Amino acid sequence: MIKTLEKSARTKDEAIAAALEELGMDRDDVSVEVLAWPKSGFLGIGASPAVIRVSYEVEDEEVRPEEPAAPSEASAAEKTAEAAEENADYAEIRKFLTGLLERMGVNAVIEISPRDNGGINVNLSGSGMGAIIGRRGETLDAIQHLTNYVVNRGSDRHLHISVDAESYRSKREESLTRLAEKMAEKAIKYKRSMALEPMNSYERHVIHTALQNYEGVTTSSTGVEPNRRVVVSYVKPDKPDNKPRSREWA
Repeated sequence: MIKTLEKSARTKDEAIAAALEELGMDRDDVSVEVLAWPKSGFLGIGASPAVIRVSYEVEDEEVRPEEPAAPSEASAAEKTAEAAEENADYAEIRKFLTGLLERMGVNAVIEISPRDNGGINVNLSGSGMGAIIGRRGETLDAIQHLTNYVVNRGSDRHLHISVDAESYRSKREESLTRLAEKMAEKAIKYKRSMALEPMNSYERHVIHTALQNYEGVTTSSTGVEPNRRVVVSYVKPDKPDNKPRSREWA
């Protein structure tokens, strides 16, 4: 089922960022339609925000009548069920990764902790992490994909599990952010679009996020997996209206 959400902000990218934050989704999870482009006006008079509509897909939910329950009893029962489910998820993650790493011949310490958004973080540490990470994190991404598949298989809910090794992902994010800013500078300098190398959805999300408020450029994704890539495009500034402006606003 397709749902939509409309947002307004000073710029298109800020409106998109607000929508993604509210939905808890990545840029590649939604399609964006610009309903109204922002207008700067004169001295702030007549200015109007950008208005966008994002479309995203959700699974159809079966509507069932709910039976009323005593609030205190329901709350205690829910907390107990959540704790039991969390423990079961942690145990399943640890069991799967332990077996997988043994087959890979890697002895690693597995640390599991909850994420703020309701998902789970898994950090691997120890010797031989190079084999776990692989070229540009491809092996680590494969391990993360398999872990999510095994834990969510046959379940009605989707639990997002992030698997990292020796803080590789944060270091990779820093590298991608520097690359994004460098490409944005080139796009502005040469006034043309700059296409980055093919990246997975996680890396594309990092690029989109890094440049969502970068003045003078906008980002989009093009192509199909595994050759989908981010394009950083130059955005022409608003034409001057040739009206006199005070020094405070110049």
